Amino acid sequence: MPNILITGASGFVGGAVVEHILRQPAMDNVQLLLLVRADDKAAGLGRIINNLKKFELSEKQLSLITEDAILVGDLAEPENFIDDPRLDSITHVINCAAIASFGNNPVLWKVNVDGSLIFAKRMAQVKSLQRFVHVGTAMASMPDKDSVFYEDMPDNSHNEDLVQYTASKRAIENLIRQECPDMPFVVARPSIIVGHTQFGCRPSSSIFWVFLMAIKLKKFTCTFDANIDVIPVDYCAMVLVNLCLSDDIQHNFYHISSGEEMCTPFHEIDTFVAKAGNTKKIVDEYKQMSYQDFTGIRKQFKDILGPCNDKIILRAIKLYGGFAELNVKFDNQRLMDMGMPKPAPFRSYIDKCVTSTRGQSISELMMVDFK
Repeated sequence: MPNILITGASGFVGGAVVEHILRQPAMDNVQLLLLVRADDKAAGLGRIINNLKKFELSEKQLSLITEDAILVGDLAEPENFIDDPRLDSITHVINCAAIASFGNNPVLWKVNVDGSLIFAKRMAQVKSLQRFVHVGTAMASMPDKDSVFYEDMPDNSHNEDLVQYTASKRAIENLIRQECPDMPFVVARPSIIVGHTQFGCRPSSSIFWVFLMAIKLKKFTCTFDANIDVIPVDYCAMVLVNLCLSDDIQHNFYHISSGEEMCTPFHEIDTFVAKAGNTKKIVDEYKQMSYQDFTGIRKQFKDILGPCNDKIILRAIKLYGGFAELNVKFDNQRLMDMGMPKPAPFRSYIDKCVTSTRGQSISELMMVDFK
C-alpha cells in the first residue's frame, strides 16, 4: 500500500494533488500523511478541509481525511517535525510546499532551500522510500527569450532570475541532488499554472488576474501574439501523482507544460475572456508598452482597475511583464512518451476562470501571489 507524504496540501498545487487522489476509486489502497502548518492536528485538519472544499469534494470524500493523516509542521522549522516516527514508514513523497510569492517574503529562502534540504535529508534516510517527487518551476531554467526549452538542456547560467522564487527553486534541486545522491529523486517543473478545468479560479486566482489586468489596461509588456505556456492545476496534480506512483520512470526531471503545440497566444486569451464576460475584445486597442512607460501612467491605474495600490501594480507589471516578454515554450516530450494526455488548452476553461472571479477586484485577486 502506498503511504504518501504530501507537503503543501493547504495550498493550490498540493490541494489539487490531494483532490486528485481522493477522487480515485482505489483510494482505499492509499494512505496519506499531510504536512501542514498549525497549532495542533485539529487545526491542521481544519486548514486542509477548508482548502479541499474549494475543489468541491463531497462530504464522503472529505471524511477520508482525519486527524491521523495530519503531520503538524513547517518547513521553516523542520526540526519540529522530522523526528515524527510516521515518517519512517513513508513510501512516496510529493513535495509541493514552498513560499511561492513573487513579493519580498523574508522567509522565502529559509523555507524553499534551508528547511526543504533538511526535510529531504531526513526522507533520504527512510528505507521504505520509493520516490521523492519535488515540485519546482519551469522558469528556474532561466530560458532565453523567444525559445523552446527542452528537457535535456542545462539551465542558462548566462541569464538572471527575475525573482528570488525561481532562484530558490533551482538551488534546492541542485542541493538535494548533491547531498542526497542515492535518494529516488524526481523533479517536476510546471510551467504557468492557472485555474482548474472544472472550478476555474475558485481554488486560487493565482496568475489569472495578470491577464485580466492587462486586458483592462489594454496594455502590457508583451506582444499581442506572444505565447503563454499555461496548464490547469488539475492536470499538474494528475501528472505529479503519476510521476510519484508509476513504475516506469525513465528520467529524473520532467516538464509539466503545454508543450510547443498547446501554448496559448495572448490574443486568444483576450478573445475568450471577452466571450465569457460578454465584453468587447481589445485587439484593436492593445498597445505593447515597456515598464518605464507604465510608470508614467501609474496615476491612471485606479481609474481603470478600481481601488488599488499603484506601487504594487507597478511591481506586478515589472515582474510578470518580465516573464511575459520571454515568449518561451517548454517541451513536454517526456510526459508524452509516458503516454500522458495533453493538458486541456487554456481557452477551454477560461470561461470558468472568468465566472469564478466575477465581482472581485484586481487588488483582491492578486494578493494570493504577493503574500
